[in-house]
Amino acid sequence: MMFALKREMRLFFTALMFYTRLPCPSWTDHSEDMLNRATRYFPLMGLIVAAVSFGVYWAGTHLFSPAVSLLLSLIASVLTTGAFHEDGFADTCDGFGGGWTKPKILEIMKDSRVGTYGVVGLGLLLALKWAALLDIAARGLMPLALALVSGHMVSRLGAVTVIVSLPYSRENEDSKAKPVAKGVGATEVGLAAAFTAVPLAGLAATNPALLLALLPVAGATLYLRRYFRKWIGGYTGDCLGAVQQVNEVVFYLGCLAVWNYT
Repeated sequence: MMFALKREMRLFFTALMFYTRLPCPSWTDHSEDMLNRATRYFPLMGLIVAAVSFGVYWAGTHLFSPAVSLLLSLIASVLTTGAFHEDGFADTCDGFGGGWTKPKILEIMKDSRVGTYGVVGLGLLLALKWAALLDIAARGLMPLALALVSGHMVSRLGAVTVIVSLPYSRENEDSKAKPVAKGVGATEVGLAAAFTAVPLAGLAATNPALLLALLPVAGATLYLRRYFRKWIGGYTGDCLGAVQQVNEVVFYLGCLAVWNYT
């Protein structure tokens, strides 16, 4: 029992080390095997990021307007992850926007420079995220908290399903020095889904119809998975970042649609 608990703690801190910029114990494992198994805690990293984001928003409302407070909360979430997923989204926009063959797409995505597609795509996505959260915040602190936690966790669960359903696309295992989970099993997917179900249950307790917001998220995930398979035969770490960012915004929009029409 003690050994199992210690192992899970190591997996948790491995996920924390790879997916956030938060401090971790020095004994945290860096191996690929640990990263693969730590994927079960990927949605929990979303919970942590959402908690930081909401905390900054709540503190900000004591000094600033909701709009400014939300912008500060978005900055806090980006700092917490080191823009890990935003960078992946921007690189994905550049790669698929500027490349027409698999080698060219992967070459562009590997480039550390950000192009026009990435700048425009990321700018629009962040603006849409801010606007959607501002509308949600107008409904109160509890709806915002539940939407933030659920959005961050659901979007990361979507990335986990892409890992388990597509092969890794770079034959030479070149992931641009970014950690990329591969070979995720049923245990990781099951636990990730179980963690995500908790905030969704809380959201559904306020309005069961809000679970309908999962439908566009599922649709976006399926579309992106099919798109990645068609063009590059699988996924990269940047693709996973894109899935997370797109799904997060889609979830917020889905919640708003439900609130507006139920």
